[in-house]
Amino acid sequence: MSTKDYVEKDFYKILGVSKDASADEIKKAYRGLARKHHPDANKGESKSEERFKEISEAYDVLSDDTKRREYDEARALFGSGGMRFGGHAGSAGPAGAQGFDLGDLFGGGGGSAGGIGDVFGGLFGRGRTAGRPGQAARRGADVESEVTLGFAEAIDGVTVPLRLTGEGACSTCRGTGARTGTAPRVCPTCQGSGQTSRNAGGFAFAEPCRDCRGRGLVVDDPCPVCNGSGRELSTRTISARIPVGVRDGQRIRLKGKGAPGERGGPSGDLLILVHVTPHRLFGRKDDHLTLSAPVTFAEAALGAEVRVPTLGGQPVTLRVPAGTSSGRTFRVKGKGVSRRDGSRGDLLVTVEVAVPAELTDEAMTALKAFDATQAADPRGELFKAAGSS
Repeated sequence: MSTKDYVEKDFYKILGVSKDASADEIKKAYRGLARKHHPDANKGESKSEERFKEISEAYDVLSDDTKRREYDEARALFGSGGMRFGGHAGSAGPAGAQGFDLGDLFGGGGGSAGGIGDVFGGLFGRGRTAGRPGQAARRGADVESEVTLGFAEAIDGVTVPLRLTGEGACSTCRGTGARTGTAPRVCPTCQGSGQTSRNAGGFAFAEPCRDCRGRGLVVDDPCPVCNGSGRELSTRTISARIPVGVRDGQRIRLKGKGAPGERGGPSGDLLILVHVTPHRLFGRKDDHLTLSAPVTFAEAALGAEVRVPTLGGQPVTLRVPAGTSSGRTFRVKGKGVSRRDGSRGDLLVTVEVAVPAELTDEAMTALKAFDATQAADPRGELFKAAGSS
């Protein structure tokens, strides 16, 4: 099996087990999948045959303790970005890894020295300041913050000031970590690379240098403000534009508004968690606003034109047809949530028949007279549907 197979194929995913799965769990998963995709049970199906080969290959590696350990080491080495060739060109790699062709990984063909040099030149040399290894530009960290908006602000969008506190370059030493008038020196242990190597069976792990803590520089006379770290807490205020139609609990990403980068690297992003306070009248359903509007019994029965409010705008007139039932919803176009394309959702108005808590003698007499004229039982269909007489 080639190194490319070790790196690109996720045998744990193929068998559907976790990376710390026991031998029994791996065997159980393999047996179930092998039974399902065995060629004898899927005659003529090429996909099942390929799947069976894939499952068998994964089990062959993960069921063998030695192969599994070598597989895990190879993927960890490659994934960390710190794998490098531990012997001369053409070395077989970890002991016992038959057919472990490093040439496939390094692109040089057959483990050629040229291919290996190309990879490690890019892995350890590119993107760093000439003559100063370990001084690569570094992107700033992402910063998280929270903001609470009013209901109308979330609907229409708003620009809010945010006060952020985080690490930045020390203003006294300008990020060098050295006392004013002095300068740091190149770390003699890692020669300024910020990394040291640890041998592991023919390969070497690259890890941060313990003496300079990965900086590549050693400070003999540290800055009294930052104690040689080159960093200090700073506070800044930015204007954050919250887009229209933002929802409660939504996260907004503002690119380049996070922590500043190091050595010319780009700034990180600002992630804002938005909280929206409820409105006492209006609600929200997708891109539409909702509103409950009370109407009188006479307005619902006879029909009427009623005025209802809109969010931050002029009231609109809603036409309620005669015989409107309580709970019926009407749509007012273009009075809902703002969208990024400039359009708006609708206002959904649900009418509720308001029942007076007290009645005058005249109103009570009139209602009794009206009720006497109603021959139909409003609950008749209810009992009919329930099968009762």
